[in-house]
Amino acid sequence: MNAPASNLPPWPAMSLPQAHALLTAPGARFEMEEVVIHGVRTRCWKNAPPTLRDVLRAGRLFGGRDFLVYENERVTFEALWRASGAVAHALQAKGLQKGDRVAIVMRNLPEWAAIFYGAAVAGAIVTPLNAWWTGAELEYGLVDSGARFAFVDDERFERLAEHMVNCPALERIFVSRSSDEFLHPLAARLEDVIGCVRDWITLPDRPLPDTPLAPDDDVTILYTSGTTGKPKGALGTHRNMNSNIMAAGFSAARNFLRRGEPVPEIDPLSAPQRSALLSVPLFHATGCFAVLNPALCSGGKIVLMRKWDVEKALQLIEREKVNMAGGVPTIAWQLIEHPARTHYDLSSLESVAYGGAPSAPELVRKVAEAFPKSLPGNGWGMTETSATCTTHSAEDYQHRPDSCGPAVAVCDLKVVAPDGSVLNHDEVGELWARGPNIVRGYWNKPQATAETFVDGWVRTGDLARLDEEGFCTIVDRAKDMLIRGGENIYCVEVENVLYEHPAVVDAALVAIPHHTLGEEPAAIVHLKAGLQATEAELRSFVAARLAAFKVPVKIVFWPESLPRNPNGKILKSELKGQIGSLIS
Repeated sequence: MNAPASNLPPWPAMSLPQAHALLTAPGARFEMEEVVIHGVRTRCWKNAPPTLRDVLRAGRLFGGRDFLVYENERVTFEALWRASGAVAHALQAKGLQKGDRVAIVMRNLPEWAAIFYGAAVAGAIVTPLNAWWTGAELEYGLVDSGARFAFVDDERFERLAEHMVNCPALERIFVSRSSDEFLHPLAARLEDVIGCVRDWITLPDRPLPDTPLAPDDDVTILYTSGTTGKPKGALGTHRNMNSNIMAAGFSAARNFLRRGEPVPEIDPLSAPQRSALLSVPLFHATGCFAVLNPALCSGGKIVLMRKWDVEKALQLIEREKVNMAGGVPTIAWQLIEHPARTHYDLSSLESVAYGGAPSAPELVRKVAEAFPKSLPGNGWGMTETSATCTTHSAEDYQHRPDSCGPAVAVCDLKVVAPDGSVLNHDEVGELWARGPNIVRGYWNKPQATAETFVDGWVRTGDLARLDEEGFCTIVDRAKDMLIRGGENIYCVEVENVLYEHPAVVDAALVAIPHHTLGEEPAAIVHLKAGLQATEAELRSFVAARLAAFKVPVKIVFWPESLPRNPNGKILKSELKGQIGSLIS
């Protein structure tokens, strides 16, 4: 076990295996059972909702509570139930068959949730597409998925208008919040189907469709981030998505046992409502699977942002008494470092958690300093693991700030060498994961599926190590590692050192070619507003902390935040394309 930081009390009061055994014992809330999924015996959460229809029904129990807050609009759980039902019946009236793909292409709007659940309970495979994509990229997603119906907002409709002719499977497109008087012949206004958001509560209370649904039925296609090559559609099931509901509660319960406290019995119908600020897109696994779905099932409130703005986020935390915020490390850093932070009452914050991108260990201490009542948290997952695969928070995270935590109880991790052998503790290799959250494969890509999914395991492409207790540390992406003259350089290690410099807010290590060494490391950094640093200063800073072969041979200063995809990952492919001109 890692030695605890000197200012932290002895830890833990209970071992990880003991905590997991108590929480998953027969009759316990987090009891497990073995189920055969696609021929593989798999541990699953026995008490997880079987399908998204069950999640929607659970949410309805919270009735008149606010579920979604968007600017001046508020949607109760009952209103969402009625709007989702209206979407489901409208799709069936249009001839939707079980397994048809229904695309959602819009910002984080209340309509997004109603469409998602309505299409799912009608039997569709819901296909959220990246709202940041260009028209051509959206065309790719619609054609690749074979979407029969699409729901879009006004901005995305404008991007798609000239591309719809190239989407032969697309029969109808529903446009939300359109100001156009005339629409495309394939288009209809969403408000003509389900009304405006403020009127959802007046929609008829109709039973949900009785489409047969089972836990291992396909229900989502989420596209990978596409940092290299064409995005691939990860085909997920009801069980995949709903595993996150149990993982979130399990992590919180484990924290109590690890610190020697009993797990409190909480009745969500009578307990104070929890509130989360959703600052990441719903069209990716974190926003949809790890935030939206658990909140609906447990009666939480989600505060939506039209787009990320740090001061607007601070205002919303104060106004809505937000308990949980974060998303990706960049957001956490911006909340901490914004000069107006102390002007707002942020005392409601109890958790600042993040994932989706590497985070510097220093961020743990910064969260504790800036928000004393808030516990830091992170975790690891990917589209192919339906979001959560490991969780790490509270004291466990403070004691192991470089780790992303242990696997949740129903998941397994192993570290594999290039020859296929399983490596020992603390040896670096490719991380493999399995569990009820692993998607079935890639939509219409059998070769990529066979290469990535092996006997229930997903080959993640991440380089990682596991310690003797099962805590995982992501070292780097396998394709992101540099080899300089035969010596491996793990990019995240150098980047974390750069992040420790007080003037650096963004950093990325990329390879530049070298005639004899093969490649050398170069860094691209963005400095904090008002602070300065020279290339020589940063190189010396790294040289004082890492071996000489890891020191960037060149450091380039970027004038703004480094380009990122919606998951918060730096687009190194874009930086690599410009590095030659930057260092010339």
